[in-house]
Amino acid sequence: MYDPTVFENLKVAFENLLYDMDNIERKINITNRTDRMDFSIIKRDFSIEFVLSDKQKVTAEIIIEASLEELASEILETPGKAPGCTLQLKFQKSVIEVPEECKSIELALKEIWEDDITITQRLSFEYGQLKKNYVNTILLSFHQKIKEENIGEIDDFLSSVIETLELLHTI
Repeated sequence: MYDPTVFENLKVAFENLLYDMDNIERKINITNRTDRMDFSIIKRDFSIEFVLSDKQKVTAEIIIEASLEELASEILETPGKAPGCTLQLKFQKSVIEVPEECKSIELALKEIWEDDITITQRLSFEYGQLKKNYVNTILLSFHQKIKEENIGEIDDFLSSVIETLELLHTI
């Protein structure tokens, strides 16, 4: 009988809670989802993007990935290996006052999220646009792998994502 991988179990846990927040609670609107197997490097990744139902100027995306090494060690039941997935959060929002807003974003994110993350802010703009309006892509990379033992923590994690979305709308 087929035994789902850690990646599959985490993906389903995130999907269930997020679709409940979309369809039942009406807190968010899911705008995109990707479930991919990259055969060139043998990697699985899943992402789901959403916005708050009542404030749609900031997007959030949750990304989980399982590498070939992670998948193989789990399927082959390699002794001493604890299978897990990498976890990232991506937010996108418009900024005008770059130094002030980016610093405020960094400080706010450090208040919400633990110290074991790396925060990267990448600014872009459309060539030829007249106003000085940048798209800030904010990536939070978690240093610890997420495992099946963390499934019970996903609800609290999603509450922090919603809190982050709310906060980013105020900056």
